[in-house]
Amino acid sequence: MSKPVKYGILLIVIVQLALVIGFLALRPLVRALPGEYRVRLAQVPVVDALLEFGVTPLPTALPAPSRLAERPQISIPTVQATVTASPTAVPTKAIESEIDEAATAVPPTATPLPTMTPTAVPLPRQARIDGLKIIPQGFNNCGPANLSINLDFYGDATTQNEAAALLKPNREDRNVSPWQIVDYVNEQTNLRAFVGSGGDLEMIKRFVAAGFPIVVEKGYEPSPKDGWLGHYLTIFGYDDDKQEFLSMDTNLGPWDGSGRVDSYETMNYYWQQFNYTFWLVYPPEKEQQVFEKLGPEMLDTAVMWQKAAERAQAEIDADPDNAFAWFNLGTSLTRLGEMTGEAAFYENGATAFDQARTIGVPPRIVWYQFRPYIAYMKVGRYEDMLALADTTLSSQGGRNVEETYLYKGHALAFTGDGPGAVEAYQQALNLNSFFYPAQWALDAITGG
Repeated sequence: MSKPVKYGILLIVIVQLALVIGFLALRPLVRALPGEYRVRLAQVPVVDALLEFGVTPLPTALPAPSRLAERPQISIPTVQATVTASPTAVPTKAIESEIDEAATAVPPTATPLPTMTPTAVPLPRQARIDGLKIIPQGFNNCGPANLSINLDFYGDATTQNEAAALLKPNREDRNVSPWQIVDYVNEQTNLRAFVGSGGDLEMIKRFVAAGFPIVVEKGYEPSPKDGWLGHYLTIFGYDDDKQEFLSMDTNLGPWDGSGRVDSYETMNYYWQQFNYTFWLVYPPEKEQQVFEKLGPEMLDTAVMWQKAAERAQAEIDADPDNAFAWFNLGTSLTRLGEMTGEAAFYENGATAFDQARTIGVPPRIVWYQFRPYIAYMKVGRYEDMLALADTTLSSQGGRNVEETYLYKGHALAFTGDGPGAVEAYQQALNLNSFFYPAQWALDAITGG
């Protein structure tokens, strides 16, 4: 065999060996890429194929519940209005403590509640609010971007990056909850904010007709590749003749400010997936006007969650396979449990979450909504808490949801794994040092 042939064979072997080594090294390298860069690089088809090779795939479903009764017809007890929290026996104050998102829905001042019903004034068939500026969001930044749109509308120049510095200091953070946004407005600005659940399309139109933009939290499916996500939209117009809403979509635009168009039916469909949750920003001097648009049932937290639970049950009665309705029922019942301390609410809430998981809700739902953890914690089902947390943490995106580590820490603490709980709480704080529920929990378990 001639030397050129030998050298040629050697070169081929070296090239093949380099390719094998490079192929083996590609997976950890791709996994090490921040999600933001992977998303941007994925726009190039060839690169996209390489990226997919190295990325842990998103789970296709949440794990099955550890126990499952036959599909129940849950009875929803009536609670008294203006219920105050009643603590139940738990190992530590921090583990018992959970940010009560509904608490931010309590009127922030002593202004008397309105007595008029919000439907007293007929609405115009069309309305549109002028003066809002569309802001393209940064990576997973729809919360701060929509907040900035609304702050700017009222003359506050806070940018989305300035808001994100407190709301999600980790750029990879996949979620900013409504209570965090409302806390930010009420504590960091001269404006006020309100968050509620169980809203309806007529309520949206009341605010728009009165000149108040309103933000909805909703399901979102921008493309088949992206899958199901959570998103915020600022709604600023409606047209009853066309049956359409206009909103600012900080992810997809349009960027000329003309607004995204969604039919009433489409908006309602995706809004249901977040229990019809909304928030709005307003000047303090307009608080009474905001309260009048909300109405007494929305302002009374107990009544709000009662009505939300009844609505979810009605949707289940109409379609027993509506997994989101089951999830909403679980959320609302768990909220009522937190307010009353009554075990039945938690037990029924856990059962409703079991049904949602069995029928099938998108795995990413627990990137944004966390009441299943609380329901299972209150009924002693720590294995379900850990299963949900570990499934979420199996994907790169899910590892950037600090709430997951908080609830995993709670489950570990309840099962006697103190060091594991400390590690989980610390990881939550590593992702977001401002996430004070994790700091409370860590202080309680370490005596800090």
